This record gives sequence, C-alpha cells and structure tokens, in this order.
Amino acid sequence: MQFFVDTADVDEIRNLAATGLVDGVTTNPSLIAKSGRDFIEVIKEICDLVDGPVSAEVAATDHDTMLAEGRKLAKIADNVAVKVPLTPDGLKTCKTLADAGTKVNVTLCFSPGQAILAAKAGAAFISPFVGRLDDISSDGMALIDEICTVYSNYTDFETKVLVASIRSPQHVIEAAKIGADVCTVPPGVLWQLFKHPLTDAGLKAFLADWAETGQSILGN
Repeated sequence: MQFFVDTADVDEIRNLAATGLVDGVTTNPSLIAKSGRDFIEVIKEICDLVDGPVSAEVAATDHDTMLAEGRKLAKIADNVAVKVPLTPDGLKTCKTLADAGTKVNVTLCFSPGQAILAAKAGAAFISPFVGRLDDISSDGMALIDEICTVYSNYTDFETKVLVASIRSPQHVIEAAKIGADVCTVPPGVLWQLFKHPLTDAGLKAFLADWAETGQSILGN
C-alpha cells in the first residue's frame, strides 16, 4: 500500500518525507486556503519535495474552464496529478487530460457506480471518501471493498483505489486488509500509526537497563 499525505503544509510534508513513508501528496482548495499562500507556488514546492504524484485540484465546475485549469496545473511539474470532481464535466475533463498523458485523480466518489465511470474515463486514481460516509451512518469501508472487487473483475481497469477522508489509524488498517492501492492520510493519523503503549513501555525498560550498565556505544 502507498501512503499519500493529505496536507498543503510544506514543513509537515518535508518532515514526513524524511521518514521514507510518503509516496505522494494530495491537496485541495480548502487545504491550500489554510496555508494562506499562493496556490501555484505551494504546489510547485510540494512537487519538489516528493517524487510521487501530487494531486492539485481544479476550482472550476464547467468542462472548458476545468480543462484549462487542469492543463495549467499539469505544467507545474511532471508529477502533478490533476484532481477533478466526479461530475459529467469532471469526467469529460478526466478523459481529455488522461488521453494527453496527464494523471487524473477523480475525487468525491461515494458509490461503486461512480467508481466504474471514473475508471472508464481513464482516471489514474479514484478517491472514495470513507469518513464522510461514516459521518452519515453509512459504511465507508464497505464502499472500498465494493470498488476493489469491481475493479479486480476487469483487467483493463487501471485506476488505483485511493482511500480518502481517512479519520483514524483503523481506517488505514481496514483499507490495507481490503487491498486498496493508496491511503491519503492526514499527518496526524500517519503519526498515530507509530504509537503503541507497549512500544513506549518496552523502550523505557530497555533504556533503564542500558543506563545501569554505565556504557556508551559512542564511547567517551
């Protein structure tokens, strides 16, 4: 499974990238707005930090403007993946960009039927939002299971399932058990994956035992 980090915080991305855990980045207009910085500038800086796909979302809703925005975003760097909404105009834009060799991330997916449409339009990634489904008492992970099952039935579908709207480490674990290709994870959740009380307790005991020896691996 690949990990994309879901943020526009350049310092956070740089910190996480140093762990070797970041395979890509996803952003959206809301995340860019929180940064208070120029949109294009932020995307370019992020693309310089990671080798994998960096999703940059269009802001328009009509095909012609989405296409123009998508083409401009794609020129920022070779690893930009243009993000478009799962609407008729969004999928029309996806088809045009994909045919030209641009990776496209189709976002705001909430049903297997929508996921099928995105795959047929040539999407590189489909982003089902599990947390938002959970919020309305639906089963977000069941959607991931359904999409993975459908895609596995068709060898000509090359679209990767990118699990979005992740709220907890458990979402990541369940997505991995199902076999999703990618999880786009908020930095806080990614750091939570490191945590376990027995790891902390074990390290504390090891350090206490080592201190009693009075030794130093690096010497005096």
